[in-house]
Amino acid sequence: MRQFVTEKVKNIKPSGIRKFFDIVSEMPDAISLGVGEPDFDTPWHIREEGIRSLKGGKTFYTSNAGLMPLRREICSYTEKKIHVSYAPESEVMVTVGGSEAIDIAFRTVLDPGDEVIIPEPAFVSYVPCVQLAGGVPVTIPLKAENEFRLTPEELEAAITPKTKVLLLSYPNNPTGAIMEKEDLEALIDLIISHDILVISDEIYSELTYKSRHVSIASLPGMRERTIVIDGFSKAFAMTGWRLGYALAPAEIMHEMIKLHQFAIMSAPTTSQYAAISALKNGNPDVMEMRIAYDQRRRFLLHILKEMEIPCFEPYGAFYIFPDISKFGMTSEKFATELLRKQKVAVVPGSAFGACGEGFIRISYAYSIEELKAAFSRIQAFLAELEKK
Repeated sequence: MRQFVTEKVKNIKPSGIRKFFDIVSEMPDAISLGVGEPDFDTPWHIREEGIRSLKGGKTFYTSNAGLMPLRREICSYTEKKIHVSYAPESEVMVTVGGSEAIDIAFRTVLDPGDEVIIPEPAFVSYVPCVQLAGGVPVTIPLKAENEFRLTPEELEAAITPKTKVLLLSYPNNPTGAIMEKEDLEALIDLIISHDILVISDEIYSELTYKSRHVSIASLPGMRERTIVIDGFSKAFAMTGWRLGYALAPAEIMHEMIKLHQFAIMSAPTTSQYAAISALKNGNPDVMEMRIAYDQRRRFLLHILKEMEIPCFEPYGAFYIFPDISKFGMTSEKFATELLRKQKVAVVPGSAFGACGEGFIRISYAYSIEELKAAFSRIQAFLAELEKK
């Protein structure tokens, strides 16, 4: 039956993250450090608002762009967080997770052959989404010695006459890297002079440990050429609620809503009511989770230092990206053997682009107890390697 499948879809590789997740799900006693999902339950006040909406019979479609009270809260929350104003009537859309917002953004702005610059290592969906939208991904291999930040020199070298979009994803999955204000400012002249649109995936923006997140949309000349992607999964522990949003100038947002209208209709109604409570009352929950993640982050960096495994210090998201190249194995082989011999799942860095080779992604969205148990097994695995 494969003759009925398009070549475009056939050529897309399966997610390197899900491969290990699927194996672990069928492996008793395995410890997974591979999935980027908070281990916290969705806070009760958020769940209660969802339950209240169901009890009240609020089970119908919302407007395509989302509930107006939620859109107002998103705009208010965004203004406080990144100091950029958006109109709830015309510049925001509620989506089925941040993933849908990313897909729609690419499909809205790309014509066949348009190039999208994607700094890597990067989340696994970006390249396939560009390809499915008819665009051409142009990847930039970032360097650990630069803390995986994008430099103006790297950006300039990747720009061609066909460049239309720059994808930024900070705080970054898989590296945990951040871009601070001065890093972003250094890119602006290039972006504006080459008339490039920015799609900025800021889903981890509440999880930073060095300085407050700065959105490129907040910098001079950038609001009008930036689509901001955000959502509720990571900051509010709402992965299963499948709710995200996009913010963009009205002319672009009008077209994005058309695609959303035909493909999805509207995001889940129950989730939208719950999200209103998240934005209104969730700051203490976010702070509590951020403190816990930071404790875990520092704990893992300490262990890796003791184990003499190189790892730059990540200041965002809930991932570390240690360098395992000294063990003489590909990242895929390292992750496979670790899972087979010690039942610990991590994700090979190569899943996030060729320049991720030699690294593994470890999520610390797990309790300290689970992390201690997992690293005890990792130490046993490395001890075996050293005997060979």
